Amino acid sequence: MKNNVGLWIDHNNAVIVFLSGKDEEIKHISSDTENHPHSGVKADDVRLSVKTEYLNNEVISCLSEAESVFIFGPGEAKGELKKRMENNNHDEKTISIETSDNLTEPQIAAKVRKHFHI
Repeated sequence: MKNNVGLWIDHNNAVIVFLSGKDEEIKHISSDTENHPHSGVKADDVRLSVKTEYLNNEVISCLSEAESVFIFGPGEAKGELKKRMENNNHDEKTISIETSDNLTEPQIAAKVRKHFHI
């Protein structure tokens, strides 16, 4: 059975919707990580980089069974995730991205279902 995954992401959170047939599962991932600034680099830049890396790694680990991935969200995080997935040899997956505002969980799930025509 084809596994479709849609996810809304920003630099702080990801909401992942797993679809398999008519079944739906939703998972939340937060980038709540603590870090210390490195010398010579702005603390905010380091904090954002660490949060983004952590969040992307957590999300990618959830996508191992996905055949198609729909990534959407308000900022640059969606493009960063797609680039990381492509760099990590996820070429066998169909990956599409779209810009989206902040959405509620039901709106996210509905957008994913609409994207995959389910």
